[in-house]
Amino acid sequence: MHTRTLGRGLEVSAIGLGAMGMSQSYGPNPGDRDDMIGVLRYAVEQGVTFLDTAEVYGPFVNEELVGEAIAPIRDEVVVATKFGFRIERGRSVGTDSRPEHIRQVADASLQRLGIERIDLFYQHRVDPDVPIEDVAGAVADLVAAGKVAHFGLSEASAATIRRAHAVHPVTAVQSEYSLWTRDPEGSVLPACAELGIGFVPFSPLGKGFFTGTVAAGATFGDGEIRAAVPRFWPENLATNQALLDHVQALADARGATPAQVALAWLLAKHPFIVPIPGTRRRERIDENAGATAVALSADDVAGLDAIVDRLGVAGDRYNEALMRQVER
Repeated sequence: MHTRTLGRGLEVSAIGLGAMGMSQSYGPNPGDRDDMIGVLRYAVEQGVTFLDTAEVYGPFVNEELVGEAIAPIRDEVVVATKFGFRIERGRSVGTDSRPEHIRQVADASLQRLGIERIDLFYQHRVDPDVPIEDVAGAVADLVAAGKVAHFGLSEASAATIRRAHAVHPVTAVQSEYSLWTRDPEGSVLPACAELGIGFVPFSPLGKGFFTGTVAAGATFGDGEIRAAVPRFWPENLATNQALLDHVQALADARGATPAQVALAWLLAKHPFIVPIPGTRRRERIDENAGATAVALSADDVAGLDAIVDRLGVAGDRYNEALMRQVER
């Protein structure tokens, strides 16, 4: 596994692992906790050293899962977690990035993860009621106290990134980015390049779309995040299949899978990009890690960009309620 550097000196594997799906959002949760711990440890054995979780995943249980998995291998991994939601009665009820709340979340996350310092602490969503300068200052205090090593933002605009970075260095920005979600290309990625900030795409495989395993007529049950994503609604999924067909054709020509091409496309975009695909399966760990060996030419990347521009994408990436949490 190759490595990449986020921000000022945070070295991580070129492909990370998002752990959210091990606790929520993608159908029935795995019944065997030990198996998920095994998958996490297997990923590290394959060179995946960058693990992503959050207090709100579960809530809380995902951090506990990651904490148990890394207990014997703490020195081999970089752990990212997040603050910024108010959680009541087991569910998120809005944003909360008040400095006192950030401090409380940090202490609770440290305990659940069983670690002494959070390697990368993201604001999960921008809080419209708390100035970003106050947020950055609170995290700076946690850094000074030795509880946090690096500061990150998620789904923040370029303007917010700049304001935060002026108070305390932002190491990484995490937002949705993939072949069918290219919003960060407008202003966020240029800001990251200018300021020396890493970029961490979540849902780099389009919530599973670019694995090629989502059938055109697929339906999703209640509690499945894709049921709330218009791109997966039947009328849009059938239209979006044309884009996947092109990715599949390039994958066939390169002796790769469509998922590997989608990840290789991201890796080719900028050297400071580190995708974090999620999975519950060891074979997907191997497949995703193999994307680092798929060499796409500049013409390949430009060709994929052109195909997306020409075909377009049917449906938004979130429903209206979830889009309101995204700063644009």
